[in-house]
Amino acid sequence: MDIKQTLDVLKKYTMVFALIAVVIFFQAKTGGKILLPQNINNLISQNAYVFVLAAGMLLCILTGGNIDLAVGSVVCFVGGIGAVMMDKDINVWVAVAVMLIGGLLVGLWQGFWIAYVKVPPFIATLAGMYAFRGLSNVVMKGFAIGVRNETFLNVFGGGADCYVPDFFHGENLNVTCMLVGIIVSAVFVLVVITGRLGAKKHGYSIEPLYKAIIRVVIVCALIIWMFYKLANYKGIPAALIWIGIVLLAYQYVTTRVTMGRYLYAVGGNEKATRLSGVDPRKVYMFAYINMGLMAGLAGILTIARAVGAQPTFGDGYEMDAIAACFIGGASASGGEGNIFGVIIGAVLMGVINMGMSIMGVSANYQRVVKGIVVLVAIIFDVLSNKKKK
Repeated sequence: MDIKQTLDVLKKYTMVFALIAVVIFFQAKTGGKILLPQNINNLISQNAYVFVLAAGMLLCILTGGNIDLAVGSVVCFVGGIGAVMMDKDINVWVAVAVMLIGGLLVGLWQGFWIAYVKVPPFIATLAGMYAFRGLSNVVMKGFAIGVRNETFLNVFGGGADCYVPDFFHGENLNVTCMLVGIIVSAVFVLVVITGRLGAKKHGYSIEPLYKAIIRVVIVCALIIWMFYKLANYKGIPAALIWIGIVLLAYQYVTTRVTMGRYLYAVGGNEKATRLSGVDPRKVYMFAYINMGLMAGLAGILTIARAVGAQPTFGDGYEMDAIAACFIGGASASGGEGNIFGVIIGAVLMGVINMGMSIMGVSANYQRVVKGIVVLVAIIFDVLSNKKKK
C-alpha cells in the first residue's frame, strides 16, 4: 500500500479511528469502567433514540443538507399521546399504532410545506419544533404521566425484564446472546460473499480480496465482542432489536431501493435530477415522512426507557441526531452519507456522553465538547469538498 492509498484509507475511516481513540481515552480515564458489560448495555439503551432519529435524519440531509428541527418536540408529542392512552387503559397496540401514525402524519404535514409550498426546511421544522412542544404540554397538561403496561415496557425496552431471555439457561453467560452474535457474524460474512460474487458476475469493480477479508475479520470480531459483553450482563436488550431493524431497513433503502438513489441524486444536483424525469417534491416528501415515522418510534422507545412521559422529553434530541449524521460523514451540502457513518457517529456521541458522565463532568461541559466535535466534523467536510473542487 503506497502513501496515497494510506491517506485515502485514513480519510475514509477518519471517524472510525477517532472513535477508537475516544474509547481508549475514556477507558484509561475511567479505570476501565467505560467498557464494563453494564455500561455497554446502557450505551445501547440510552442512545436508542439517537440511532433511530439519525437514520431518519440522514435521508433529510441527503436531499441537500436539509434537517428537521422538530423531531425532539415530535418525540415528546407522540410519546405524551401514547402515555395518556395507556394511562386510560386503552389497548397497548392501539396506542403504539397511534404514536407511529401520529409521527407519520407530522412528517406528511411538514413534508408538504417543504416540498410543495417551498418553505425552507429550517423554517418549516423550526415552526414545528415550537408548535409540537406546545401541543405536548397540552396533551399532558404540564404533568408527567407514568407508563405501567408491562407488555409495552418489555417489548420496547423499559423495566427490568426488557431483555431476550436465555433459552439455554446459562449460569454465568447468556448462551442465547452469544449464539445470536455468532449468527449475526455468519450472516454478515454471507452478505459480503454474495455481494462480491454478484458484483463479479455483472462486471462491477470489487475491492481486493485481502481488504475484504480484513474488513470481515474486524467487523465479526467487534460483533462477537459486543454480544459477549452483553452476555455477561443480562443479554440482548429490546432496544438493540429495534435499533437493528431500523438500521438494516435504512441500509437497504439507501443502497438497494430506487428512491434511495433519488435521495442522493437530489442532494447532488436537484436541477439535473428534475431534468432526468424525477420529481424532487416526491423525494422530499419521502424523506420527511420517514423522519416523522422515526420520530414516532423514538417517542415509543423514549417513554418505554423512562417508564413514563414528561413535557420536557425530547429536548435536544434533534441536535443529537444531526450531530450523529455529520460526525458520521454526511455532507452538509447533501448527496453524501451512509448508515455505517450514522452508526459510528451515534456510538461516538454515546461514548462521549457516558465517558464524561462517569468522570463526573457536568452536563454543560458535555455540551461544549459535543459542539466542538460537531464543528470539527463540519470543518473536515467543508475542507474535503474544497479539495474535490
